[in-house]
Amino acid sequence: MNGKTKQEYGIDAAYAFYSNHIHKVDLIKLLEEHNLKVPGLVPSVLWELFAAILTGQKGTGNTGADLQGWEVKSAIMGASFEYQYHLNTGLEKLEEDCIVNHLFCSYSKDYSNVNVMVMKGKDLADPFFHQWRDGYDENYDRSVDPRNRRQRYRKSISYGHVRNHGIPILTIEDGQLIFTSIETLKNHKTN
Repeated sequence: MNGKTKQEYGIDAAYAFYSNHIHKVDLIKLLEEHNLKVPGLVPSVLWELFAAILTGQKGTGNTGADLQGWEVKSAIMGASFEYQYHLNTGLEKLEEDCIVNHLFCSYSKDYSNVNVMVMKGKDLADPFFHQWRDGYDENYDRSVDPRNRRQRYRKSISYGHVRNHGIPILTIEDGQLIFTSIETLKNHKTN
């Protein structure tokens, strides 16, 4: 383990962030009492920040992977993870997705349960990213009048695929951290 602890890999800090900013028990209770929806309460940028703390990587800006060497996806447990590719940057993004790590955060409706798994882009390339290339080209057919061209190309990776092939990094049940894998973070370290 090279002497690093889970504090040095960001696990404790990521869990503290989750406890303070994602699993807002009092707010969730109020939403439920007023018959308002809880899922969707946490925006994707907070999952990206959670992942940044966990992996120790910074954001990359507006295009490309969310973090240096990491793409971050979040969805309610059982739902697919959506990928979007834009007209001018999509091909580059598809290529980058074949290289970077992919961090998948699945959460329960009340955010009390969270599973975080990782897959390498090279393991997702053949079953997904390479196959999406033709659809991307068709979606953004340059011979079509730009006013009639689609603005987004959306694809997804199923929860089942991630559950069956991903490697767990951490698991939270009933708001409590019950599993961590420093070794998995170490094996997916980026420079």
